[in-house]
Amino acid sequence: MALPPPRTVPIVAQLLIYAGAAAVVGLWWMDTTSVVGFAGWLTNAGRVTGLLAGYACAVLLALMSRFPLLERTVGSDRLARWHALGGRYTISLTLAHTLLIILGYAASAHMSVVSQTTTFVLTYPDMLKATAGFLLLVATGIISASAARRRLRYETWHYLHFATYLAIFLAFFHQLSDGTDFVAHRPAQLAWYALYVGVAGLLIWYRFLTPVRRALRHRLTVVEVRPEAPGVVSVFMTGRHLEELGAESGQFFRWRFIARGMWWTANPYSLSAPPNRDFLRITVRSVGGHSEALTRLRPGTRVWAEGPYGAFTAARRTARKVLLLGGGVGITPLRALFETLPGEVTLIYRARRPEDLALRQELDAIAAGRGATVHYVVDEPVEYSSPLTARALASLVPDIAERDVYLCGPPGMTAAATSALRRAGVPCRRIHHESFAF
Repeated sequence: MALPPPRTVPIVAQLLIYAGAAAVVGLWWMDTTSVVGFAGWLTNAGRVTGLLAGYACAVLLALMSRFPLLERTVGSDRLARWHALGGRYTISLTLAHTLLIILGYAASAHMSVVSQTTTFVLTYPDMLKATAGFLLLVATGIISASAARRRLRYETWHYLHFATYLAIFLAFFHQLSDGTDFVAHRPAQLAWYALYVGVAGLLIWYRFLTPVRRALRHRLTVVEVRPEAPGVVSVFMTGRHLEELGAESGQFFRWRFIARGMWWTANPYSLSAPPNRDFLRITVRSVGGHSEALTRLRPGTRVWAEGPYGAFTAARRTARKVLLLGGGVGITPLRALFETLPGEVTLIYRARRPEDLALRQELDAIAAGRGATVHYVVDEPVEYSSPLTARALASLVPDIAERDVYLCGPPGMTAAATSALRRAGVPCRRIHHESFAF
């Protein structure tokens, strides 16, 4: 079944999210005949922020459910950015809801804030669970802040982040048992149940059951680990019915290698060769514990692959001519695209030294076979270097403004390249980039 145009789904998804938020506010509006006094304003502000926080929790989980339609059109990196932004809104709404409700009820009952808080937690239905969920959610928000994340390994942060599921589960029940907008409104209760059950179904199916089902179906195993450049290796994997995965050049999987010290984490790596029925290949630079351990994998190691994910594919192309601009190990998805993208394709591959140009022989062979052009740019020696500027790019590719550009590399390089491409006249809509900085 053909997917909708990749530019349509993100717009529709955003409109649906905003429409849901409007419906939540409408629920409060229909149930509120009047707001009287300062305590009333505080309480009703608490009701609105609480409803929006509950809705936002469901949206956050849906964005990270790995629903294929979203993963292959919106893209994993954009979904992660939406999730991060939505997380900040959710924490803010949750804090505002908690504070406003306590202050509003305290003012109405002429009680102290401490007494009102104690009354809520100890006497209201499901509030003790909701309090535990609130504390877990705030703690997850703290460890997700940039300053905290930089101090944690990705794997540690990833598993601590699963506390969000428990936090939302604990907080869910008090919404229906204590929320004024739900207590006596059966249709609203059913709609809220449908929202959360639907999202839970997506999570259970796509994040947990599908990886297990595919692991049993495809039985991936490592067949070879091949050095490609200093600190860079390619891992070849074979299995059964690989064509059923539906992978495309430019996409990635989250790979879980069933080996000592590696089985408990799944890291994203792009396919570095077009997927086929015989094997899958990734090419990885050793920059951390997990990637370094890949160099020691032995043939026969079992592999669980979650995916394929990502929208960095031929579907994004809008022009006949394409420029692939890669840096370092960012060449991996571009190498697969270089072989399969239709039309006139030019590749610029940047690296620090000539020996760091991984897969160079393959790239030269592909270029010769399809009549394409490859430009290699290195920082050392200086005579082969070229600045990442609009003028330098235009000198290599004079018609650059007429091309789609697929960009992949380290964050600093991609930021500089995006700026240079814009100054060279490439419209934003034609610059395609996908990042694994989740």
